Amino acid sequence: MAQFSLGLKAAIPAGMALLWAFPALAFERAQAAPTKPEMTENCPGLIAQDRPRIVPAAFRLAALASDEVRISYAGHSTFLIESPQLVRIATDYNDYVRPPVLPDVITMNHAHSTHYTDNPDPRIPHVLRGWAQEYGKPVRHDVQVRDVRARNVPTNIRNYGGGTEQHGNSIFIFEVANMCIAHLGHLHHTLNQQQLNEIGRIDAVLFPVDGTYTLDLDGMVEVLESLKAPLMIPMHYFSAFTLERFLNRVREKYKVETSDTPSIVISKATLPAEPKLLVLPGR
Repeated sequence: MAQFSLGLKAAIPAGMALLWAFPALAFERAQAAPTKPEMTENCPGLIAQDRPRIVPAAFRLAALASDEVRISYAGHSTFLIESPQLVRIATDYNDYVRPPVLPDVITMNHAHSTHYTDNPDPRIPHVLRGWAQEYGKPVRHDVQVRDVRARNVPTNIRNYGGGTEQHGNSIFIFEVANMCIAHLGHLHHTLNQQQLNEIGRIDAVLFPVDGTYTLDLDGMVEVLESLKAPLMIPMHYFSAFTLERFLNRVREKYKVETSDTPSIVISKATLPAEPKLLVLPGR
């Protein structure tokens, strides 16, 4: 099981980290491209201000200030998000990639077994599945855990037969430290205005860039443009080639930076003044 360690003695070079093989790739099947719904208009974005840069954090469990959030990339679509009151959230929690600490909240999506598990650790108090028990029905979560509010916006996914599983994916939004962080999960289509309205203003977005198993590259760029998040962190890229293909697609539109460590600390005051794409080394 691929994991990352909080005991790293030195920063992992980003180039080497991106070349690590990801064993769960075999579970991701190529499927037909989704149909894109037309966008009616863009969701209002955050007005850029003159703010300092994001400050990379050492990969450790240092105390957070009341306005800070730590985001650590475990790999694939799994991040560990930590709040000032030590609420720990693991996204797309599965049997292959997990954070090294027991989370308080886990989110999951239904597209592939690398995005969910049927056997989460029973000690985890809040297990948020992005799909409903009744096939094709939307699930709704709105959970408050100390200083974190976790909610979801359902989206559709392609099924293995080439059709559509209604509401098989959820975009999870975490409201913490006066910020909203969105994890797009295994997104297969662009977002309509109702979904954008439900998502609301986003400060940071974690989004897949493989361009095949999830949404195609043009569609993902459209989603980023509509969300207007100041900070964009890619995931679900499998290899340096796949990641670079997406980065080359957006370099003229967004500033692109690569972190030396898989963990950063952000706050409202340190969000970038202009939209920026930040690559965290992962697996």
